[in-house]
Amino acid sequence: MDGDLPHILVVDDDDRLRRLLHKFLTENGFLVATACDAADARAKLKGLAFDLLVLDLMMPGESGLEFAASLRETSNVPVLMLTAMGEAEDRIAGLEVGADDYLTKPFEPRELLLRINSILRRLPQTKPTAPILRLGRIVFDREREELRSGDDILRLTDVEAALLSALAERPGTIFSRNELIERTGAHGGGRAVDVQVTRLRRKIEDDPKAPRYLQTVRGKGYVLRPG
Repeated sequence: MDGDLPHILVVDDDDRLRRLLHKFLTENGFLVATACDAADARAKLKGLAFDLLVLDLMMPGESGLEFAASLRETSNVPVLMLTAMGEAEDRIAGLEVGADDYLTKPFEPRELLLRINSILRRLPQTKPTAPILRLGRIVFDREREELRSGDDILRLTDVEAALLSALAERPGTIFSRNELIERTGAHGGGRAVDVQVTRLRRKIEDDPKAPRYLQTVRGKGYVLRPG
C-alpha cells in the first residue's frame, strides 16, 4: 500500500535533477514530492509528513544550510544534504546544522539510494498501535471500525469510520486537512473534513464544544489524544 512507503521530499533548485530524482526514487519504492527552494519546502512540510528530506546545500535565497538549521528548531525529520562542494569544511557545516548525511554532486544514484536506506534503517521503529483504542467511556475497535459505549454500538458513517481510523492509527500525530481528505475520501475540501470532525466529536466527546480527545491544532489540522 502507498501509505506504507517512505515519503521523501527532494529540495533542489535544479529542475532537471528534481525530475530525475523523483523518477529514480519513485521507481525504487518511495513516495516522492519535490520543492524548488526553501519556501516551497516549508509549504510542503505544512501539509504533509515526510520520512526524509534530500536537500541541496546551495540554493538561491535561503540556502540549504540555513533551511536545515531553522528546520531543526521544530523538526527531527532526517536530512540528507546534497552539494557540489566537497571540502571538509562544507561537510562539517552541514552536519553541524543537523544533516544526517552528506553526498557530493555529481553522485551515483545507487549511492544515494544506499544512503537513504541507511538513514531510514536507523530511525526508531514505531510500535504497532493497539487494535482497541479507549477514549474515556468510548471504545473504538480499529480492526472492526466499531465504536462502542458500554454495550451499545454507536453507528459510524463510512467517512466517520475512515476519519477515526486514520487518526487512531497514529495517536498524538497531527494530520493536516489534506492528509485526512486523502485518507477518508471526504468530498468538499477542508470544510468537509471540519464537518466530519464536528459530527465525530458528538459521538466520542462528553462536551463536543470543548473536545478532550479529538483536538484542533490551529493552522495545522487535527490530532487524536487518547487517555
